[in-house]
Amino acid sequence: MELRAAIDARRARRSLAPEPVPDGIVHDVMERVRLAPSCFNNQPWRFVFVREAGPLAAVKAALSRGNAWAQAAPMIVAVLSRRELDCVIESPDRPPREYFLFDTGMAAAFLQLLLTEAGLVAHPIAGYAESAAAAAVGAPEGMAVVTLVIVGRRSVEPSPLLSDKQRAAELARPSRKPAGEVSFLDRYEP
Repeated sequence: MELRAAIDARRARRSLAPEPVPDGIVHDVMERVRLAPSCFNNQPWRFVFVREAGPLAAVKAALSRGNAWAQAAPMIVAVLSRRELDCVIESPDRPPREYFLFDTGMAAAFLQLLLTEAGLVAHPIAGYAESAAAAAVGAPEGMAVVTLVIVGRRSVEPSPLLSDKQRAAELARPSRKPAGEVSFLDRYEP
């Protein structure tokens, strides 16, 4: 699959088949995701690929009720980082620019595209108890769980755990803002 095809295919789907993610895919993604760009090549991200039953159940226990559909996931990737792992650009006229979330977000995008290319769903979520998720994956003190990425093969049948809104988004790609609303040439034009 070419990059454009992976971008077009990437969707935040919620209906997952109960198939394990093959070792070959996991190890390939682990090798390639580290190639994401970062400030001064600091690579501030840490990924924990959770597949074993006990640790996976502990991560799933941290999920919010709105993410009940993710209980079917055979793998969840915890994306971790902290401020001290990356650039902090000081400036006398504005607050410091902290790059760790930006750089970790770029690596998480690589992760999603690599998993999509492998034919999997890679759905990042924000609905979880961060301290419980951090404890479940053994994150060190001060390490933020930036997101959890729910991973699995897409199920043909919509999950019965979906809300009406989630079911609608599963059946048809939600609309996106037009390019002219989010992209500009030479100058921001609200």
